Amino acid sequence: MTATVETAPQTALDFAGHELARHSLDACVKCTICETQCPVLAVTPLFSGPKYVGPQAERFRKGLSVDHTLDYCSSCGTCTLVCPQGVKIAELNSQARAVMKKDHMPVRDKLISQTIVMGKLMTPVAPVANAALAFKPLRSIVQGVIGIHKDAPLPRAHFRTFMGWWKNHKKPAQSPRGKVVFFHGCAGGYFEVQTSIMTVEVLEHLGYEVVVPKQGCCGLAQQSNGLFNEASESVLKLADALRTGPRDVPIISASGSCTGMLKHEAREIMGVKDARLQDVGTRIRDIMEFLLDLHEAGELDEDFKRIDMTVGYHAPCQLKGQGMGMPAVDVLSLIPGLNVVESGKACCGIAGTYGLKKEKYEVAQAVGKPLFEKLNHVNPRLSLVDTETCRWQIRKGTGAQVEHPIYMVHKAYGL
Repeated sequence: MTATVETAPQTALDFAGHELARHSLDACVKCTICETQCPVLAVTPLFSGPKYVGPQAERFRKGLSVDHTLDYCSSCGTCTLVCPQGVKIAELNSQARAVMKKDHMPVRDKLISQTIVMGKLMTPVAPVANAALAFKPLRSIVQGVIGIHKDAPLPRAHFRTFMGWWKNHKKPAQSPRGKVVFFHGCAGGYFEVQTSIMTVEVLEHLGYEVVVPKQGCCGLAQQSNGLFNEASESVLKLADALRTGPRDVPIISASGSCTGMLKHEAREIMGVKDARLQDVGTRIRDIMEFLLDLHEAGELDEDFKRIDMTVGYHAPCQLKGQGMGMPAVDVLSLIPGLNVVESGKACCGIAGTYGLKKEKYEVAQAVGKPLFEKLNHVNPRLSLVDTETCRWQIRKGTGAQVEHPIYMVHKAYGL
């Protein structure tokens, strides 16, 4: 009698429906800790909860969804982080959603995952694009036709891209500490340009030669919308691009969510196992993580100017999922006079493109409300957050200036 051997998945979407993706499933003991900590379940009855649509339902579906409330999971990853059994709940949910949507992927979900296309279209006509996005009648039409909520926080375009700045940037004459590669990410290239610029200037101030290869999208927005095959293609192209820079040197990024995609999400959610991705994933470091490493090694310039201020800080879900703690809090504590108050809240609600969608906008705002209130109480004028879409969400929810933590480091160095 010949034994049946199940073949390994051939594509990222195949992986989502394959037993290899379900290896942690049976460790679930139904303790419901994930249910008590889920920020979405806490604000809406539209979601059945991470345990129910995750490991419980997965035992029955084998690649076929048995509960379409699954689509209300924001993929914040809180459930995976709090699970005492190590069940990959958020990953199971993301995989199941990709399988569920494969035959009826909304056009909207394809469009909003094209961040680079959006940036290229908006940059040459930045003032017009920004005015159009602020024009409520037009936004109402967009909501009706495409499905992006008329009040959803969208990025602001700039005439100058990061690469436009980089081409004209005067590099330091000397770089005694060697080279690092900089990965700016899509949003950092087109919409959060100043954050990318400040990151490079801090690295150069510390004595590094910054190398910026031509680069594309990491595929995170595609992955979070269930476009696994497209996302795996994007992340491997990016890995190839970053590897055109010098090898065996750190890759530094101020885009926390994109860093997470390269470190672990492409591998753990989509099953992308590739030597190129492994190389990039093991070398990439979040900028605040990198600065903390330097501090702990006694190699960080700590000649900071005094900043007498109390400021609120929120650690995004994507950052927490990387298991690095909160390096921004540790680094910012080195600045004399600066008092950083961590939010203590699980999620801002935006979850990448989740909070842009008309059917999920109110849920995202309800999730974020306690955070908005906390940050406004700490400092109604300025807050610090590591990832781009979280900053857009919090700017809208608080009305405050919201910056990456590197903003304070840049300021303290007097750059």
